[in-house]
Order: sequence, then C-alpha cells, then structure tokens
Amino acid sequence: MTKYILESRVMTLRKRLIVLNTTIILGLGSAFSIPGVNAESINKLENQKSQIQQQRSSLQATLAEADKELVSVLKEIAELNNKISKVEKAIEDNNKLIAETQTKIASTKSEVDQLKAEMAIIEERIEKRSAILKQRAQSFQESGGTVAYLDVLLGASSFSDFVDRVGAVTTFVQADKQLLEEQEQDKKAFEEKKAAVEEELAGLTSMMTELKGMQSIMEEQKQQNSSLIQQLKDKENSIADKKAKLQSEDVKYASMIAQIEQSIVAQTAPVVQTAASTSSSAGSASVTSAPTGSSSVKEQKTAAQKTKGSSNSAPKPSVKGGSAISIVTTAGNKYIGNSVYVFGGGRNAYDIANGRFDCSGFVHWAFSQAGISVGASTDSLKFGGRQVSASEMRAGDLVFFDTYKRDGHVGIYLGGGKFIGSQSSTGVAVANMSSGYWKTKFNGRVVRVIE
Repeated sequence: MTKYILESRVMTLRKRLIVLNTTIILGLGSAFSIPGVNAESINKLENQKSQIQQQRSSLQATLAEADKELVSVLKEIAELNNKISKVEKAIEDNNKLIAETQTKIASTKSEVDQLKAEMAIIEERIEKRSAILKQRAQSFQESGGTVAYLDVLLGASSFSDFVDRVGAVTTFVQADKQLLEEQEQDKKAFEEKKAAVEEELAGLTSMMTELKGMQSIMEEQKQQNSSLIQQLKDKENSIADKKAKLQSEDVKYASMIAQIEQSIVAQTAPVVQTAASTSSSAGSASVTSAPTGSSSVKEQKTAAQKTKGSSNSAPKPSVKGGSAISIVTTAGNKYIGNSVYVFGGGRNAYDIANGRFDCSGFVHWAFSQAGISVGASTDSLKFGGRQVSASEMRAGDLVFFDTYKRDGHVGIYLGGGKFIGSQSSTGVAVANMSSGYWKTKFNGRVVRVIE
C-alpha cells in the first residue's frame, strides 16, 4: 500500500515536471521569437545607417577639399599682399628718386642760366676789347683812311722813329693777339662747360621721363593687385560659406545616424537588450571610428608619401656643375613672381635679397652668379661684348629694346623667342619677344658676352 502511494506520488510529480518544462520551453520560445519578428525592421535601419554614413563620408571628403581650396586662396592673398607691399615700397623709392632728379634738374638749369649770364659778361668784355683795338689802330691812321701796320712802319721819318714804330706795332700786335687768345679761350671753355651741362640736363630729363613712366606703370600694377585681392577675398568668402553649409549638413548626418542607432536599440527584445545594446554600441563605435581610422591611416600614408617624395626629390643642380650659360639663364627663376622693378635696383645686398631690380641691374647680377663681370647700365652693356646679328642669337645673349630711349631696356635671351629680364610692370619675368609688345620694341641689337 505504501509502495503504491509512493509510486502514485512519483507519477504525479513527473506530470508536474513535464508541464513545467513545457511552460518554460514555450516561454523561452516566445522570448526569443521577438528578434526574429523585428529582424526585417532592424536590417532596414542598418541599411539606412550605412547609406547615410556613405553620404557623410562623401560630404566630409568635399569638406576637406574646401579646406584645401581655402588654404590655397589664403596663401595667394598673402603672396599678393607681400607683392603689393614691395610695389608700394618701390613706388616710394622711385618717388624719392623723382624728387632728387627734379632737384638736380633745377640745379642744372640754374647753372646753365648762370653760364648764360657769364657769357653775356664775356661778350661785353670782348666788345670793349674790340673798341680798344680800334682806337689803337686809329692813332696810326691818316685822316679819312685806314693804315696797315706795314704802312705805319714804312712811313717812319728816321731810324729811331722806325724803331719806335716797330716797338709800338709789336706792342699792339701782342696786345691784339693776347686779347684774341683770351677771347677764344673764354669762348671755348664756356662752350665746353655749357655742352657738358646741357648733356647732363638732357640725361636728367630722360631719367625724369623714365621715372614718371615707371611710376604710372607701378600705380597701374598696384591697382591690378588690389583688384586681384578683392577677387580672392570674394572667393574666400564663397568657400567659407560653402564650408559652413557642408559642416551643417555633416551635423545633420551625424544626428540621423544617432537616431537610427537609438531605434535599433529600442526594437531589440528586453531579454537580450543588454547584449544588443552592447553589440550596437560596439558596432556604433566601430562604425563611427572607422572613417576616422580610415582617414587617419590615409593621412599617415599621404604624409609618408610626402616625406618619401621630399627625401627622394632631385637635388638642385650644383653651380659648379652647370655651364655659365645655364647659370646665367636660370639664376633669376627664383625671382619670377617674387620681385619688383625699382629704378637703380639690384646693386646692393638689400635689393638683391628682396628681389628689387631694374633691367640692367638684373642682368649684371645674373652674370655675376656665373662669375662674369658685366656693366650695370644699358649703355655699358651694349658695348660689353661682341655684337652679333639677330639671326645668330642664342641663349645667354643680351637683347636690347627701344623703350623710353634707344636701347632703353635689356634682357637675357633664353631661346625660342623668349627672354628673361626685370620688366617695369612685372619685376623679373620671362617675356615673349617674337610677338606682341616686345617684338615691336626689339631693335635688333644682340650682344654676346659668353663665347
């Protein structure tokens, strides 16, 4: 009986355990069925998130390009500001030269006026001397006629009278001769001095003409630079606006990604919410950090490439290894776009360091880089070598142009119809002499310094 009761209780317990197990299994099946139910929605959100991240990556690339463009524009503005400062300094220096030249011209004119006054005095003195000579001749004249010195001598009444007359005539002749010699010397000295002063005055007037023309060109250059700066500033503002809009869109993309991630977390079953949240956070961190890591790696590769390129870049040619012609024709390249025309420039360390040259000063400096000494003015340069025909000219030859005067501008021929020189409107630059302005100014004079 007792055994039956025990067996009956065991069977009842077994039934209860079966029911409990069934309930647990059904409950667990219901709990794990939620993620399966929301899987499609979650996959859709993940796809949306991936698309937005791609759009954001593309936007960030555009934003990086805008940053580069902005840096480039700011660099251009800085370079132009530096150039304008040089032009303004050149204008100031040229104004000083103009004032000094005006003072010299006024002084020279005053000297010419003084010489003219002296000429009048000399002429008056000569007239007085002429009157004295006439009076002396008249003392030996008979009434109503003229008597020559020979007649005076032949009319002597005695030997003593003859001697007296010879002495008198000799005195008059010597006096006449001395007066005439003094007169001629005065005239010659005056004419020489006057010619020298007038030549100096002509040179100063020519210099004045050149300086005024150059001043006008530089004022125009300054206006052009100011116009360019305004254009660049407009471009800078445009890029800044573009950058601000891109940054605003980037913030929106980041917000959208965060909302999607929150939605994914919210739709995950409570039972696995912690694991899902952790996975989502890890996934979010992984996704968020991926572009940064990718960008960082990309930047590191770019920097490495730059470093590698820098270290492997070809060294500058050795001055000792290059020919004289090569040195002369390339010495000024570093000043292209980084120099200014200054009358009388290029003749001291300050001007050379700051790219301040006139045409002949630049040529003088360029040849000195090859250890060759040439003149520092157009007049000295055009006679400083062997004259060759324009059909024979080659790189390194000097070419001359008629600007404000004959042979007023000089440059170094590069070949191919090009020459390098310090032009009044651009500073050191390569110009075309086979067409346009310089073709009309080229006078055919070519001087070869390097044989």
